[in-house]
Amino acid sequence: MPDFSNTLVGLVSGLWKRATASGQGGLLSGVDPSSFTTSDPLRLWIIQMGIIIMMSQLLSLALGKIRQPKVIAEVLGGILLGPTAMGRIPGFTQHIFPSQSIPYLSLVANIGLCLFLFIVGLEIDLSTIKRNVRKSLFIALSAMALSFALGVAISIPLYHNFIPSSVKYTYFMLFIGVSFSITAFPVLCRILTALKLLDTTVGVVVLSAGVCNDVVGWCLLALTVALVNATSGLTALWILLTCAAFTAFLMWPVRIALLRFARFTGSTENGPTMFFMTVTILIFWACSFFTDIVGVNAIFGAFLAGLIVPREGGLAIALTEKLEDMVSVIFLPLYFTISGLNTNLGLLNNGITWGFTFAIICMDFAGKFTACTITSRITGMSWRESGTVGSLMTCKGLVELIVLNIGLAAGILTPRVFSMFVFEALVLTFMTTPLVSVLYPPERRVRAIAGGVSRASTGDPDEDKSDSVSPMTDDQPWRSRFTVVLDRSDHMSGMLVATQLVCPPSLKSPLVATLQSNTSTRTSDKVKMPEISVGALRLIELSDRTSDVMKSSAVDTLIRTDPLLNVFRTFGELNDIPVSLSLSIVPYDDMPGTVADHARRHGSQLLLLPWLSPSSNFSNTSEDLSGPHSPKIEHNPFEAFFGGSKHTGKSAAVIHSHFVRRVFAESKTDVALFIDPAGTGTGSARHIFCPFFGGPDDRLALEFVVQLCANPRISATIVRMSKSSAESGAVERPSLAHLEEKASIEMLDSGYQMPILPNTTYPDTFYGQADTEMHFQSETANNVLWGRYANFQLSDDTPPSLSAALSRIKFSDHSSPLPLHSAIQLASEHKPVLVVVGRSRRLAGEDHTSELQKILEERGCVGQDVIRKTIGDPATAFVVSGCATAVVVLQALNVDTD
Repeated sequence: MPDFSNTLVGLVSGLWKRATASGQGGLLSGVDPSSFTTSDPLRLWIIQMGIIIMMSQLLSLALGKIRQPKVIAEVLGGILLGPTAMGRIPGFTQHIFPSQSIPYLSLVANIGLCLFLFIVGLEIDLSTIKRNVRKSLFIALSAMALSFALGVAISIPLYHNFIPSSVKYTYFMLFIGVSFSITAFPVLCRILTALKLLDTTVGVVVLSAGVCNDVVGWCLLALTVALVNATSGLTALWILLTCAAFTAFLMWPVRIALLRFARFTGSTENGPTMFFMTVTILIFWACSFFTDIVGVNAIFGAFLAGLIVPREGGLAIALTEKLEDMVSVIFLPLYFTISGLNTNLGLLNNGITWGFTFAIICMDFAGKFTACTITSRITGMSWRESGTVGSLMTCKGLVELIVLNIGLAAGILTPRVFSMFVFEALVLTFMTTPLVSVLYPPERRVRAIAGGVSRASTGDPDEDKSDSVSPMTDDQPWRSRFTVVLDRSDHMSGMLVATQLVCPPSLKSPLVATLQSNTSTRTSDKVKMPEISVGALRLIELSDRTSDVMKSSAVDTLIRTDPLLNVFRTFGELNDIPVSLSLSIVPYDDMPGTVADHARRHGSQLLLLPWLSPSSNFSNTSEDLSGPHSPKIEHNPFEAFFGGSKHTGKSAAVIHSHFVRRVFAESKTDVALFIDPAGTGTGSARHIFCPFFGGPDDRLALEFVVQLCANPRISATIVRMSKSSAESGAVERPSLAHLEEKASIEMLDSGYQMPILPNTTYPDTFYGQADTEMHFQSETANNVLWGRYANFQLSDDTPPSLSAALSRIKFSDHSSPLPLHSAIQLASEHKPVLVVVGRSRRLAGEDHTSELQKILEERGCVGQDVIRKTIGDPATAFVVSGCATAVVVLQALNVDTD
């Protein structure tokens, strides 16, 4: 026993000394850190990963500008790192990718490939096929049949010209046929999402057909691998039967048990627990191990494991979110690099090889495009839609590379043929996006029957209500159709308060009945309000993540489970407000256009936007701002909105201000921006202060305040402000209504994404040059509207709702050399107060630039041009003063005259 102990201690001591000795040689000792040793392969592996990730990310940024999927950049990056390009640099491959290190890279790449196939299985929702089961099966199977036949046809000359006789033609023919017939479903989903086709008839059909193609394609690949690995026909039969039985075992007993286990652990309600994650990962590796040892590749088992994960409660999406970043950032680029190291486009060095390469590209494209186009046309789609379906189904990408790598590893394909097919996959995937953009432009698209704005409206989603809204009249003076934008949870309280403001309480409530009986006893004074309709649009930003793509294809489920929409649905039920819910998952640059399009399609009369300052503090309202010598306050409330002038760090509020300004610019309806400084909803404010300076935005603000006062619990003060000095003799259009740089307009049209810098010129609303006649018409409209409400006289024709609202409003005129200071002082007389003001970015009655600059200097907020251009000069003054509990900024529909 002591001898055994001594031997064990000696062995451990020797290993420790070896590890210590191997770790002593470092860069400072003159040792090359990139030299490869089997005892310490980590150093070179880190270098390899750094080069691979940087190459793929740089190419992804470049190709993303032309809307190419990320897989193109990853494949191209792998090819460039291989013998095609950088491998030709003397010593590069031997030093960075030596042959001894390839097994370590391959091991990690295969682990990542199994994880990726597991995510692909999670991404596939078999219920998608049920939407168009006949059409999708018809399209998918016909395309696979014709493509497989063309692959078999071209495999004959390829075999005789490039494949050694030691390889059986049957095996080669099967690999070529599978390569031709398969479609890259993961890449297809990303292209559909990037081109915003998921909610169209084409998108729904292609998604269903892609699922069918993917499932059948992986089954064909498993069959092919089983035949290649089998020593005899009987062995191949046993392998196929074993795989079929294993698949049935997973799809029924294991899938049902996993669903019950997920419910038992609460994973379907609260996301995957640690215990559920552990069991799922064990099942995933067990399935990969089993399919590998029976003669089928491990990736087939990983794919099956992903299919059996429950979809209930968004569990598959939550599971994907936990795995996708590591797979997409590290593992997939590594796998593409392994493929690139095996790809040498320099082998395509003669006319025969290039001739066969172009023949492969043309036949593969023709097979999928022809079959899908004809079958889509037979099922009732137009020629344009049918051609788009055919173009999308030709997408190859990663899935074909997996097939080719398996064939290369099995010795079925030679490096030359492998390179020919990698080039073909790259070309066909690259062609998909531009071809679809030409065949199916946005103006030609038809939305699917199952969808709303993004296939997710609880109302009538296909009805365009933009022309069905009755105009406001004297008998019906109020806006009754509203669109509420929900983007973040911290904006929720403000939007609930804004919705409650524009939707008066039910006439059946005891409180309203009591208030009405106390204020008037005449029957004619009872408030008669129109039917209110509120549409809530939930916005979710779409990124390159697989989970976001899965959300895009599962909008119908998410609209029932999204927490913000559930809160708003409950709010509508409690307040007897008819609410329709919609959800859109779009890239950030497309969000303003999505909001404007939703408001137009649903015939909204007012668009409600949120804006929140989480960290601002407006409690200090005791300062008298009526004079220029008020003390300076060091606190800058704009730092919470846009970041302080001393700190140029990234701020979420800066990005949101960009979104708000683009909505102002692109919206074809009236817009109300609800600024909630404290983030509490400010529901305590029952008095409204509205300064009326003139212009279309202020006229909208005045009408809006009158409508809000139809609520018996709300009163208002409306003051017509004017300058008493000679400076106001001529009404001038504020210079801020113009863009300071022409480039800003071009950036807006091209979907420009704002850099987060304080001095950046933002996309802004552009108005045409206003002439004297337009100013005169605007001033006349100001006087008419003010006279109508301020000098109101009750008559038999007066709508009861209007007379009831005006009875709660106090109108007055105020003239001052500093109207903004005076307006702030008047608003401060009411606590708490909601300030409603026009954005005043065009045809404004006064130019407040110089006075606002003084207010900003008094409050220590110099250099804040972004907020002025976002909400206008008057609203900026109220925000910086802190006198308002909340501020509502309104912009009227952009028309030249009123």
